[in-house]
Amino acid sequence: MGRLLALSLLGIALALLGERFLALRNRLKASREVESVDLPNCHLIKGIGLYSLSCVATEFYVTRAQELAGEEAGAEDIDILPNGLAFFSVGLKCPSLHSFAPDKPGGILMMDLNEENPRALELRISRGFNLALFNPHGISTFIDSDDTVYLFVVNHPEFKNTVEIFKFEEEENSLLHLKTIKHELLPRFIYVADILAHEIHVLEKHPNMNLTQLKVLKLDTLVDNLSIDPSSGDVLVGCHPNGQKLFVYDPKNPPSSEVLRIQNILSEKPTVTTVYANNGSVLQGSSVASVYDKKLLIGTLYHRALYCEL
Repeated sequence: MGRLLALSLLGIALALLGERFLALRNRLKASREVESVDLPNCHLIKGIGLYSLSCVATEFYVTRAQELAGEEAGAEDIDILPNGLAFFSVGLKCPSLHSFAPDKPGGILMMDLNEENPRALELRISRGFNLALFNPHGISTFIDSDDTVYLFVVNHPEFKNTVEIFKFEEEENSLLHLKTIKHELLPRFIYVADILAHEIHVLEKHPNMNLTQLKVLKLDTLVDNLSIDPSSGDVLVGCHPNGQKLFVYDPKNPPSSEVLRIQNILSEKPTVTTVYANNGSVLQGSSVASVYDKKLLIGTLYHRALYCEL
């Protein structure tokens, strides 16, 4: 009787797991293909596929021991300062995701969008920070009253969760590591992407730091990182229209890329338009899009990054 009960429970558990797997597969939108929406004046960013330090290290800074030998490292998240300096988090590793450079640690790159032909350069990180375990996944910037720039980078050392705080030292093209934050509950922002539910949650932040949900915007794609167009307030979204291809990588049928622009997100009927879409022939697995002065940057989980002049 006990054995029969155990087999019955096992059967029920397998059935539940099967149901959950089918639900997850449906949420990943494995079958949706995209029609290309090209932008003029685009080119892949130099320095993303092959990034290394361009300056001689001093005693205070650590250097990259190896170059990436031409392998794509991705640009999972991008944040742009009001002065046109863009920061990229690169080299994300995840057990369920494909990686073109699985043995290379992550890094932070910078690109000056005011230059005529901008190029991404890796920022040096101060000695004492464990660069070998740097696995950046998301980046935000903050400028204080003294115009000092701080970077808040979500990190997954050994696939755990931390937030690393850096001070940007522009004259040195470097980052001074200030603090590692470890906490079970990390802060949420006003716009929150629910990737598997294909939703964006709009939250109101109150003076006491409490959040109230205002609305939920449903989209027919997997939504990844969100950014705000500073000139219009529009929300730009890096998306995965066929997410299953991210986890079952096939170079002959790679994951697509999609960038959406959401106008008037607080209105009853926000306007959602496709800014860029590609079937993977140029860009695979778009995770973020950010704009500055009619210049658009599109990053990916593990592939390349695109620079467009709008």
